[in-house]
Amino acid sequence: MSTPVAIVDGLRTPFVKAGGEFSFVSAQELGRVATAELLAQSQIDPNHVDEVIFGNVAQPMDATNIGRVVALQAGLPMNISAHTVSRNCASGMQSIATGVDLIQNGRSHIVIAGGTESMSNIPLIFPKEMSLFLEQLAKSKTFFQKLKTVSGFHFSYLKPIIALVQGLKDPFCGLSMGQTAQILANEFSISRDEQDLFALHSHQKATHAMESGRFDQEVTPVFVSKLKKIIQRDIGPRANQTLQALEKLKPFFDRKHGSVTVGNACPITDGASALLLMSEEKVKEYNLQPLAWIRSYAFGGLDPKRMGLGPAVATPLALKSISKSLSSMELIEINEAFAAQVLSVLKVFKEPSLAKHVGIPHAELLSEVDPSIVNVHGGAIALGHPVGTSGNRIVLTLAKELQLRNKKWGLASICIGGGQGGAMILEKN
Repeated sequence: MSTPVAIVDGLRTPFVKAGGEFSFVSAQELGRVATAELLAQSQIDPNHVDEVIFGNVAQPMDATNIGRVVALQAGLPMNISAHTVSRNCASGMQSIATGVDLIQNGRSHIVIAGGTESMSNIPLIFPKEMSLFLEQLAKSKTFFQKLKTVSGFHFSYLKPIIALVQGLKDPFCGLSMGQTAQILANEFSISRDEQDLFALHSHQKATHAMESGRFDQEVTPVFVSKLKKIIQRDIGPRANQTLQALEKLKPFFDRKHGSVTVGNACPITDGASALLLMSEEKVKEYNLQPLAWIRSYAFGGLDPKRMGLGPAVATPLALKSISKSLSSMELIEINEAFAAQVLSVLKVFKEPSLAKHVGIPHAELLSEVDPSIVNVHGGAIALGHPVGTSGNRIVLTLAKELQLRNKKWGLASICIGGGQGGAMILEKN
């Protein structure tokens, strides 16, 4: 990457389990809150923003091009353009990457890059037969035509299709995301005990970050008008989580021989996140001290059945572009879609021969990672994984943590449904 791009500031909403307190809060409203509060906190004149980019997966039908809807509702001037990007679980990271590209090629100087998702509001869908029935009924003019149409009705037409379940199933390999995690658990001999212990640590680290006030630095409250209630903290991390409780859960994706459970996987979640990106020229003009500089990013593809290894594919690509190695990274965020998935990635990092065996390029740049620098405040197993947001959230958390710990280099990486991985390297100077 020729010229680094600054992360000046960032904020996110609380992450709340789907079906909970954010059930009646739309994705566009979550995005609006994150964006409006970010602008207020940064004190940047909205008129100086060149572009707003939001990642989103399950785009609401009442908010097509949700990036534009978020921008307008957040108070950005109408003459500032906005668009939406989608790269499945990395949509929020893709918004950052697109913003970096715009700034580096001189088309923009200040970009708001975010992600938003309301998994609570992913709809139930009627079968096609119900649509055809209603269409035919509307076309029927006479009483007898309507009677004939109604006589052909079947109650099976009322059986809903759960769009969320459809979205979590890969259309190419036919496996659910959980089944792909189980494949990795089997392939890399990740035990049930290892997965449950990893999940426990995620909850412990996340609850500590909440109780210590660390997350207060990146979370902005959301007022839920339906409940007349302000949500100030993440609702997902469990302070009372025990290993014994996790061990009692039955395997979910391979009920007979599996090890992946709902306890060592991420919950479906609602939330939004936004970052303020800026060119070096504008950073100097405003005399700002950025949280971090984006030095490199990369996306890579792999077999959809092993999509969880995506971070291991994308990471060396991002490292190679700036002539760095994994051993240079002082803090690492790996999105916790599943404990088995993160543990498999760490195993591949540790063994370059294993990386070469599974076809990962530039494996010589990889090395064993100290677990104490990975997801230092927990991850998606505790916080949740709003799919359009998580890629943005891990970059935000990493940037804040580099600043707080006075560390120089950090890596954020994420697996992507469909068989991809994303990685982004930050530097604090």
